[in-house]
Amino acid sequence: MPKIHPSWLEQLQSEFDAPYFQQLSAFVHEEYRTTVCYPPAKSVFAAFDLCPFDKVKVIILGQDPYHEPGQAEGLCFSVPEGVRQPPSLVNIFKELADDLGVSPAQNGSLRRWAAQGVLLLNATLTVRAHAAGSHQGRGWEQFTDAVIHRLALEREGLVFILWGSYAQKKGAFIDTSRHLVLRSAHPSPLSAHRGFFGNHHFSLTNDYLIRHGKTPIDW
Repeated sequence: MPKIHPSWLEQLQSEFDAPYFQQLSAFVHEEYRTTVCYPPAKSVFAAFDLCPFDKVKVIILGQDPYHEPGQAEGLCFSVPEGVRQPPSLVNIFKELADDLGVSPAQNGSLRRWAAQGVLLLNATLTVRAHAAGSHQGRGWEQFTDAVIHRLALEREGLVFILWGSYAQKKGAFIDTSRHLVLRSAHPSPLSAHRGFFGNHHFSLTNDYLIRHGKTPIDW
């Protein structure tokens, strides 16, 4: 059974009860029963379990879980400790080093960010092994849209980090008078040199949090 923090169960109960989510649930259950899927079933809602609703300060929006063995752990861009870092994560750490002087992490798990209030949210929370995008268009996007809407409406002074056109479209409605919305190219090797490197999103996030009386993230 996937773990999810009670604060999110309360916030999202109407989604869990909705017909589209019942259909999504049945689809995902059957996929996990009959094929290999990622992340492990218990970690599907890890982003929500590690970062309670009222503790969220920053949202980083990804698209799809990693689809190769041992990589996905329910947090966008993150891989478990000891797993080789994918190229996008390597570039994230490179920008972090250039922006804040933080040495590139040997450990690719971003659970330490989640514990500080960074919601590492993929638009689609599950995927079939070796098949990128295989669980898109089944209802996860509607669910994660609802998550973003709930945060944007119920909370104030959040930072939404939108890397790449997909994330930017998904977050297009966010009220920039209530929240900081940071946009740039995606950190993948195909686009990182077209505006991801040098975006200073980590320092801009912390500056904003400090101005709003919140503890900055120890990236």
